[in-house]
Order: sequence, then C-alpha cells, then structure tokens
Amino acid sequence: MDIAQRLGRIELLILDVDGVLTTGEVVFNGRGDEIKAFNARDGFGMRLLQAAGMQIAIATGRKSEALARRCRELDIDLVFDGLRDKAAVIGPLAARTAVDPERMAFMGDDLPDIALMKRVGLAIAVADAHPLVRQEAHLTTRARGGRGAVREVCERLLEARGKWQQAVERFVR
Repeated sequence: MDIAQRLGRIELLILDVDGVLTTGEVVFNGRGDEIKAFNARDGFGMRLLQAAGMQIAIATGRKSEALARRCRELDIDLVFDGLRDKAAVIGPLAARTAVDPERMAFMGDDLPDIALMKRVGLAIAVADAHPLVRQEAHLTTRARGGRGAVREVCERLLEARGKWQQAVERFVR
C-alpha cells in the first residue's frame, strides 16, 4: 500500500508529545513547574482535522499540567500519559473509538515510539527523529518536532481524504 492510500484510510491520529508536539526540550521554572512550548500552527492543524471528523489521541511517557491544559484547549480527551509501554494504548483506543489499528496513525520521534509505530496502519516520524524511528516510519515529515511537523501531517491527512478544500474554504473567501 502506498503512502497516499495509507493516509486516506486514517481515522485516528495518535501523537507523542516531547519531540513531536514540542521540540523535545524539558524546561523547569524556578518553582520546579515544567514548561512546554506548543506550536500554534500544529494546534490549528489539529482543529482542522477534528472539524473534518478525525479523532486525535495523545500517547506519551511523561505527565505534565502543561499538556493537560493544551489538550483541554484543543478538546482532546483521548490522553494517555505517564506510559511505560506506548503500544499498550492500542487496545483501549480501539475499544473507546471503535477504530481498527490499521486505520490509526502514530507520530513519534524516539526509541520508545517504535513499538507503537509497528502496531498502526501509518507510522510517521518527524524530520529530526532518531534514525531507527525514521527507518520504521512509512512517512517522515519535512518539519522537525515542535516546528510544524504535526501541521504538515494534518494537511496531508486532509488532502488524502479529499477534505482539504472544504477545510480551508471558510478562510479563503
């Protein structure tokens, strides 16, 4: 199956956080609170996907209030954080969403992501992912993690499903 076919079948996009939704930096302020910087364009891309009927989930090894807040802002309620084994989300996600793993995509950047990449229909690596992650990916983005990679994938998913024009129509009138 080629990339266009794989993209066109996806109903659920699963995202890692550090290195995908962020640049991968872990920053703490003077009080010890974790600070994360999320790309606004990535967030808008996710909103466009949701408006087109696609579901989004988070699968990450870390827990943070910054992530919880961002997910609330983006109406993402399929959040699996603090994971030791990211591939373990497949069963619960399939049960909660009725989406077959072959119709799921996962976007990652580092070694803990490989097991989940092998269990979905479309494995995506960000441009600056570890070489072994890029090797496992069906698709590697041009953009780096936290620098528009998620937006790039959102647009490609919309294009493959024939929903790009409809998604942007209200903005280009």
